[in-house]
Amino acid sequence: MRKSNLLFAAGILFLFKTTGYAQDELKAVTDTIAIDEVVVTGTKTSVNRNQVPLTISVITGDKIEKSFESSLLPVLSEQVPGLFVTERGVTGFGVANGAAGQISIRGVGGSPTTQVLVLLNGNPQYMGIMGHPLADAYRSSNIERVEIIRGPASMLYGSNAMGGVINIITKEQTSDGASVQANFQYGSYNTLKVATGGGFNKNGFTIYTGLNHDQTDGHREASYFNSTDGYLKTGYKINDLFTVSADMSLVNFRGADPGRDTSEIVKHGDTLDIFRGMGAIAFNNRFEKIDGSARVFYNFGNHDITGFLSNDFNYGLMIYENLHYFTGNTITLGVDYKTFGGKAELTKYMGGTILTDTSINELASYVMIQQNIFSKLTLNGGIRVDKNSVFGTELVPSAGISYNPWNTTTLKASVSKGFRSPTIRELFIQFPFAPAPNPELKAEKSINSELSVQQKLFKDKLSLELGIYTIKGRDFIAVGMNSENKLMFLNIAEIHNTGLELALNHSITNWLTWNANYSYINMENPVLGTPTQKLFTGISYHPKKFHFTLSYHYIADIYTTIGRIETKETYGLFDAQISYRLLKTFNLFIKGENLLNEQYTINYGYTMPGTTVMAGFSFNYSMN
Repeated sequence: MRKSNLLFAAGILFLFKTTGYAQDELKAVTDTIAIDEVVVTGTKTSVNRNQVPLTISVITGDKIEKSFESSLLPVLSEQVPGLFVTERGVTGFGVANGAAGQISIRGVGGSPTTQVLVLLNGNPQYMGIMGHPLADAYRSSNIERVEIIRGPASMLYGSNAMGGVINIITKEQTSDGASVQANFQYGSYNTLKVATGGGFNKNGFTIYTGLNHDQTDGHREASYFNSTDGYLKTGYKINDLFTVSADMSLVNFRGADPGRDTSEIVKHGDTLDIFRGMGAIAFNNRFEKIDGSARVFYNFGNHDITGFLSNDFNYGLMIYENLHYFTGNTITLGVDYKTFGGKAELTKYMGGTILTDTSINELASYVMIQQNIFSKLTLNGGIRVDKNSVFGTELVPSAGISYNPWNTTTLKASVSKGFRSPTIRELFIQFPFAPAPNPELKAEKSINSELSVQQKLFKDKLSLELGIYTIKGRDFIAVGMNSENKLMFLNIAEIHNTGLELALNHSITNWLTWNANYSYINMENPVLGTPTQKLFTGISYHPKKFHFTLSYHYIADIYTTIGRIETKETYGLFDAQISYRLLKTFNLFIKGENLLNEQYTINYGYTMPGTTVMAGFSFNYSMN
């Protein structure tokens, strides 16, 4: 079955499209998996979602807002099948030893997360030295939507998109006039969360800005967390052919690692003080048969983690143009350039010794072709050539097909290659008491093939998605013993994951909705922080001014340690919330998590909190 899937998909041309997926406005509140007819309007090309061969999920800003969760990634972990994010406390993921925030999609992600690419408004988000995103930098306030590609997207995005892509799209002021939003909540363990935002639109000029703050004492000694972040997004329509846009975000967070609670004497871990920022400018064009964009981005960070000091950067240029010269045909041509690196020193053990002061660059070009035949069959394909200044050239093809036999049914098949470049940490940095770097490392590689069906039933009130996939990977980087019996990073690991994913959304009545998702992964080699089974189901009842939500999250056989000793955890959590619209612009709410006080652990040695309660209000006002 696996071989036939690969042969079937490999004979079909190349790729798909990825980043943006706008919701059908009539379904925006309840649609989680975006099965209904939507239009892909992201940073590459525009196409109906049913013509995209890979599996995607779209989480709307309304869904995120109604979760009353200040951190974005736990919301995605609940709502997206096959995606899981590790946690260790009330709020705050941390960095370095003992940190949570590991993202895995279909068992691919890495620890830390270097195999899932996070984008903010289409701009890559990962540390220049360590190569992974920082989970505490992504807040849930002022989000327009989040688009998740489950499976490799390296053809369009290059390295790090091996497991998938999470593209976070922030709000912008689309309607004329001004708007103001605010959210305040307080609860268990002296936890305070405040989020504000506002925008303005007039005569082709738009601006939207937000400021947010989280703090908590934590549920254990020395588990405090404090975060403040802000962002700005602006745009100007020069004329009917050209627009320009810019966005910027800054975040500072401080916290502490309480250490494992499995020892008789608990030893507190690292403290951290991290400041990160991002900025980007995009110039967009739209002619009758040509449209595209040129984007410049720059990310930077300053980190102090118990004596580990670093300054990193990640900047680049992305240019693409879509050509629409033939009926039903789109050809996308693109060029990407990225440079990442930084300087790091360790003062705790080595007296200020410089660990690294270097950078790596990547230059890539790609072509993608999409051909629609008789409005029912769509062939997608593409190929990328990516040249890394350290390990050399990588060729990345991908192919897919989408078929709509009826208006309510979509069948998809695809095969795609993913890859990840070695990080500067793995190539060059030697930490005390840690595995040695290896400048001879090669890129990690994987092949993903999948089949899926999307179906609408009961006059489009029930949306259903079912998919199966297989992933084979080689040259994965892991710690091993070299010929001199020295521990170092080597290309010695392999993966072979097969799985099933199910997602549904049902509008039972105008005031009663139900959504659920389930995923099962069979891993030949265990993957840390990845559950074998994941189930989330929630029901919402919203008569008039009230809104009641009850949800259940079940995790089975998540690996908390692997290697010589393997440990797994299974748990189930009940959550509930009630909100009341006191005024048209003002809502009160209260929510409880882990209502049955389940005792469980996700990060080994970090017992999660029991029942927690938060209460507060939200405010939303528009002036047209």
